[in-house]
Amino acid sequence: MKPTGRLLSLDVLRGITIAGMIMVNNPGSWSYVYAPLRHAEWHGLTPTDLVFPFFMFIMGVSMFLSLKKYDWKLTKECVWKIVKRSILIFLVGYALNWFGYGLRKFVELSDLAFMERMSNSFLDFPNIRVLGVMQRLAIAYCFGSLLGCWVKKQKYIPLLAGAILLFYWIFQALFNGFPFSPDNIIAVVDNKLIGEPRLYHDTVGGVKLAFDPEGLLSAIGSIGHVLLGFYAGYLILNSKRDNNVAVQNLMLFGTIILFAGLLLNYGCPINKKIWTSTFALTTCGLASLFLALLIWFIDIKGYVKWSAFFESFGINPLFLYVSGGVFANIFAVSGIKKYICDHLLNPYLDPYFASLVYALLFVGFIWLLGYGLYKKQIYIKL
Repeated sequence: MKPTGRLLSLDVLRGITIAGMIMVNNPGSWSYVYAPLRHAEWHGLTPTDLVFPFFMFIMGVSMFLSLKKYDWKLTKECVWKIVKRSILIFLVGYALNWFGYGLRKFVELSDLAFMERMSNSFLDFPNIRVLGVMQRLAIAYCFGSLLGCWVKKQKYIPLLAGAILLFYWIFQALFNGFPFSPDNIIAVVDNKLIGEPRLYHDTVGGVKLAFDPEGLLSAIGSIGHVLLGFYAGYLILNSKRDNNVAVQNLMLFGTIILFAGLLLNYGCPINKKIWTSTFALTTCGLASLFLALLIWFIDIKGYVKWSAFFESFGINPLFLYVSGGVFANIFAVSGIKKYICDHLLNPYLDPYFASLVYALLFVGFIWLLGYGLYKKQIYIKL
């Protein structure tokens, strides 16, 4: 195939990650989830732990390609676009938390009068989680884009990313940043600045704490993460539209940082919930290798028939992710989920398999929304 100006593989990988995020977030029952579809409880890495960082890596790649029109310079127009988009993404993420919390609480308080139910659910802002996946994306996008454009020569971006990840590693080592503990500096800062009621409460080893997996300080690791993706975008664009060169560059880059992350794991444990430096290196290495494979398979060899399903997710990723969150809450409180599981799946299937089938059916439902937009070439962007 002749190289084209747009890599279909980017949309496909983005779509794979969004479909994966929706699937692992919506099992039929959290009591029956296959081990590979669970996040690591604390230190470690499972296939599910790859989904979000792969999306963030692709976001870094897309950042580099989209900021080309500003020549990667911090002009007033460029900075305004970055800041405005970051604020919008953050607010959409918070609105998703607000909707889910308010809807569940409104249903629970069925004994109260309507206005009391409203004030104790949708207006209960002191108890609504502030952070989340979209908010993490907004922070990483904002600082990653600004820093990426601040560097005058893109070939030095790995040095900047490495410096950020090294700083974060040292910071965690000095201030008790690795254990699951209320004294962990990440938990301390989040509790002080945001407040315990507005944080996610995680459970590790039977102990439950206000410990947010998308905390403020752990965003440092994700900023270094998107800069690695930013550099991957530079490698692709610098290949002079020769996809074979792009594949070679991505394979070399991915292999180096993957091995670096695995080797440094002995001093800095791989951990998604605190987004350690080794987690960023390892997952970006794997993402780079996977992207190289997809470029070879799709953009060079032309094997594209299978990819339409994921392309539908990839062209409207944030809209479909948010739609998944909205419908997940609606299905849960309305009883639709319970009916499907209790009457159509559980009586006939193994509990674990039934839980997986529900997740796949939910992904299929969201795909129908995306496919309609895909066929009409409608792109919903912030």
